[in-house]
Amino acid sequence: MLNIFARASVSRVLDPLGRALVRAGLSPNAMTVIGTAGAIVCAVVFFPNGMLLAGTFTVWGFAMLDLLDGAMARARGYGTPFGATLDATCDRLTDGAVFAGIAWWCFAVAGNLRAAAACLICLVLAQVISYLKARAEAEGLKADGGLIERAERLIIALVGTGLQGFGVPFAVEATLWLLAAGSIITTIQRMLAVAASAREAG
Repeated sequence: MLNIFARASVSRVLDPLGRALVRAGLSPNAMTVIGTAGAIVCAVVFFPNGMLLAGTFTVWGFAMLDLLDGAMARARGYGTPFGATLDATCDRLTDGAVFAGIAWWCFAVAGNLRAAAACLICLVLAQVISYLKARAEAEGLKADGGLIERAERLIIALVGTGLQGFGVPFAVEATLWLLAAGSIITTIQRMLAVAASAREAG
């Protein structure tokens, strides 16, 4: 949902930086890999060790690099099918690492089984929501939009870890249950969108 409203504003900010990085000799694919590797390492190192603030800010910083690959592709004047596939794959790896790291914190550090359950729900539905869109598009159907897309997913999860890191009790649990509910709604929204698209195509 944020993608619809924020894309133009974000592009205005990032496009000049994308052009500068392309002139410096970096490729969009390299930026994708750097951002993904950094986010994964930070998520699986900091969150399981209870370092919520360090995990929040470093994961967020590396996740922001994911926006730069698109800006760099626009600056270069074209994207590639391989680049799009790499980007989607890396997004799934980052999502998995972030929620796995938070789930580990919930189980091993906080001992909060309710939060851990919510985190596992978010982990599964994050993959399902993305798969739904990819599978629908492979069949020539549409499954765009929904309440919770990747940007919202990362924002909500990292707001929870950040607030908890600053000492707000139950922030992780509250935001994870909020995200789980939103993800369930989004899954239903996308299934309905696929059904509507199938009826139009038929």
